Amino acid sequence: MADSNSGIREIVFFDLETNVPKRSGEQFWILEFGAIVVCPRKLVELESYVTLIRPGDLSVVALRPGRCGAITREAVASAPSFEEVADKIFKILDGRVWAGHNIQRFDCVRVKEAFASIGRPAPVPAGMIDSLGVLTQKFGRRAGDMKMASLATYFGLGQQKHRSLDDVRMNLEVLKHCATVLFLESSLPSLLNGSWHDGPTVQTRSRSLLDPKTYNNSSTLKDQLHKSSNMITTRRPSSDYGKLPCREEVSRKSPPATTLNHHQRPFPYSTRGSLRKVTERVKINHVLSNILRHSHSLLR
Repeated sequence: MADSNSGIREIVFFDLETNVPKRSGEQFWILEFGAIVVCPRKLVELESYVTLIRPGDLSVVALRPGRCGAITREAVASAPSFEEVADKIFKILDGRVWAGHNIQRFDCVRVKEAFASIGRPAPVPAGMIDSLGVLTQKFGRRAGDMKMASLATYFGLGQQKHRSLDDVRMNLEVLKHCATVLFLESSLPSLLNGSWHDGPTVQTRSRSLLDPKTYNNSSTLKDQLHKSSNMITTRRPSSDYGKLPCREEVSRKSPPATTLNHHQRPFPYSTRGSLRKVTERVKINHVLSNILRHSHSLLR
């Protein structure tokens, strides 16, 4: 469903607890469904719903819990059947953006099967966010096997309870933590993840020359330009253009072969010869060109 004020689709994080089939081809039964509806602008919980579900075959449910929070046969014996809660589940899922951990391969399939078993059309998502795929791609395997329990341990969020509502709330917290780490690393990459990418929030050497105090002080500008020319790397083969070496990368045996983004500025020219000859040999951007032209008059 869309937010009535903005038209933005709400996100529903959901999770299923099921039996664990002992043999290939054995049916999955949904034992618990839990979901929270989240505002995509503020990431606040708008509503929640959770229910135990009685399977068609109680023998598939263990008599005693095999792990923390596991659902027992006694717990679901008096619970409603899936058909009895299907309307509520359909209402909370249909037309919203679905989110969850490994939902694309597991939870979505089980929901479709459950609705098919009672002869009803399944709810349809407006979009899908599978945090397992997203985090594996964006966050990497720094948290190990990328299971929810491993991610929760990595961020110190406690133990996964394997109950639907608790797990979806943990899923949201894990995403918040991952997003925060990625945001910080993208803001200060050279300090937090060891790779060099000049970001818009990090002042670079060329930007420091644009400071009004520096620009208006001729002696300071001379010193800055002299220091900058001594820091510039020598001309590299044309096949290496587009890579930005920094001082700390020069000594590495295998410098990262990252492509140049729009914040980075290569300096593929030699430091030999006068500053005038250097500027004549290369094509540089408009802002730096103005600075260097001003420096020529100061250095004469």
